[in-house]
Amino acid sequence: MSKLQAPAHQNYDVVIVGGAIMGSSAAWFLSKDKDFDGRILVVERDPTYQNSSTMHTNSCMRQQFSTQLNVKISQFAAEFVKNLREYMGGDTRVPDLGIRSFGYMYLADNDGFADVLRENQKIQHAAGAATQLMTRDEIAQAYPFYNLDDIVLGSINLVDEGYWDGTAVFDCQRRAAKEAGVEYIQNEVVAITKNAAGTQVESVTLSSGEVVSCGQVLNASGPRANRTAQMAGIEIPVEPRKRFTWIFTAEKPLDRDLPLTIDPSGVHVRENGGGTYQAGGHADIDPAVDFDDFAMDHSIWENHIWPTLATRIPQFEAIKVQSEWAGHYSYNTFDHNAILGPHDEVSNFYFLNGFSGHGLQQSPAMGRGTAEIMLHGNYKTLDLSEFHFNRIGQNRPVSEKAVI
Repeated sequence: MSKLQAPAHQNYDVVIVGGAIMGSSAAWFLSKDKDFDGRILVVERDPTYQNSSTMHTNSCMRQQFSTQLNVKISQFAAEFVKNLREYMGGDTRVPDLGIRSFGYMYLADNDGFADVLRENQKIQHAAGAATQLMTRDEIAQAYPFYNLDDIVLGSINLVDEGYWDGTAVFDCQRRAAKEAGVEYIQNEVVAITKNAAGTQVESVTLSSGEVVSCGQVLNASGPRANRTAQMAGIEIPVEPRKRFTWIFTAEKPLDRDLPLTIDPSGVHVRENGGGTYQAGGHADIDPAVDFDDFAMDHSIWENHIWPTLATRIPQFEAIKVQSEWAGHYSYNTFDHNAILGPHDEVSNFYFLNGFSGHGLQQSPAMGRGTAEIMLHGNYKTLDLSEFHFNRIGQNRPVSEKAVI
């Protein structure tokens, strides 16, 4: 870590641990709330964000979830992205963004999986999503490049589902938060001190030695979420899981957009633009990894990813990898969904964790909701209490079937 920065003050109303897209979204929504006039400190260990989940994302959004709340969360993301300048007060520096809606194509290779897609579509339609089920023949007509010998059903949504510029949104929120007075420092929280009763966080200690008193703490530390929680004597079921990404070109490019295709094997591939494609996946054995482990495993490409791509899309038999990287999911082992809200005993310790791969698209709604619950004690827009921390102790999982 390069030179650490000391905070400007000794006390803050809110300390946010982690300044990537979740922490920055919450900071921005807090700073723009007319009822908030306090100090916010964002502590970020690496302001280049080069190894953050935010920068390793596929930057896509979908409405094809199996829970209505997750559908509505992504619907707000679409609205937010398409109207970003308006949300940012008409700032002309904010780009005019859209969504490249090539859709997600889920492919089912058995009747059981097909039934899941049918049930999911009912939930999605009830929430207002435009999901279409497609027979094998319908898929073949619309996307003739697929090998569909084993496929019995497909599911796709071509409305507000596809690529968006997550980095641009992140940059705009972070800049706007700073300009609204949110203080960002390069440092790391290394200890959290509670009161004698253990019911409130009183201060955080930084790697540089400063002790900062605070009214509330927000855990937005991505794959390190449990490490941060442990400092407050709390355990949460979030761990870093490695996910691999490859950008490649094809000797015979496809003649139309490639939806983000989720093969039954779990391998996914999508249009990337400019004649390139982006594929992702992970090893069959998928353990937690060290926070700093970003090493590639080239055997996964050779033995699993490329053969799967070439089988599903025969034109991808001859392809050339241009770049590759490994990133981390903040993987919630309990139910693959977000962990939000206050702790039930340490009442000023809040969670914004465990997004299990769909965090970027959820960041607008999650940042907005977190600001509401921290400032007002309840949700003013979309009720996110279904994802509160207390469900873990109550063994009340919110099952999400559509996890990639």
